[in-house]
Amino acid sequence: MDSFVITWRELLIIVAVVLAVYIAEMLLLLRTKRGFRRWKPESETAQPKIEALESEIEQLREQILAIHQQLEDRPNPQSQYVHSASPPASPYSQAIQMAQQGRGVDEVAAGCGISRGEAELIVAMHQARSP
Repeated sequence: MDSFVITWRELLIIVAVVLAVYIAEMLLLLRTKRGFRRWKPESETAQPKIEALESEIEQLREQILAIHQQLEDRPNPQSQYVHSASPPASPYSQAIQMAQQGRGVDEVAAGCGISRGEAELIVAMHQARSP
């Protein structure tokens, strides 16, 4: 009985042929899939999309202008402070001023309406230090 022997050279030729057939099949598949669609230049397919986007941008621009106009027409909440020296002080800024004047924790808490712990912290941080 004769033995069947394949050399490296023969094996390399077989692999090359199989690879060539596979590549040819893939190219054929890609070509037939593209054949079903009618080819259109990019400018023809992109033009309606560009026009739709431009109209949407214009609508958004109009909405932004309307919102901007509404904000300008709205009365400014800080306009009430224009004629006065400054806006009303917060309880914490009042507490800091009282602590700098040397007032005690209980007096700061009661005068500003803050908790004793907050008053203790503010007095500890801002009390007038004597030399």
